[in-house]
Amino acid sequence: MIPIITKELVDRINALARKQRAEGLTPAEKEEQHQLRQQYLKGIRGQVIDQLSRIKFVEDENCGCNHDHHGTNSCGCGQNHQKHANHKKSGCGCSNHDDKGHIH
Repeated sequence: MIPIITKELVDRINALARKQRAEGLTPAEKEEQHQLRQQYLKGIRGQVIDQLSRIKFVEDENCGCNHDHHGTNSCGCGQNHQKHANHKKSGCGCSNHDDKGHIH
């Protein structure tokens, strides 16, 4: 479970920081400040780990062309290049591709 960073937690951390600058903290307040900061950092780390765990990696097809493989193209021929096989000059009919699908 990710520790939740509440407004109250941040407000208390800030209040202790202001008091530390203004007049200093008692040993008990220093300990409280340390614990609150640790709780805050644990919450931040948990949020980052949670976000990173949601990332899905997609393998790059490494075809070397300028197409995005999602139905659009950048060659200007007007054809809908959805598959690598369609990149070939003979496949789409435009003259912007060589036999390997590269744009010229």
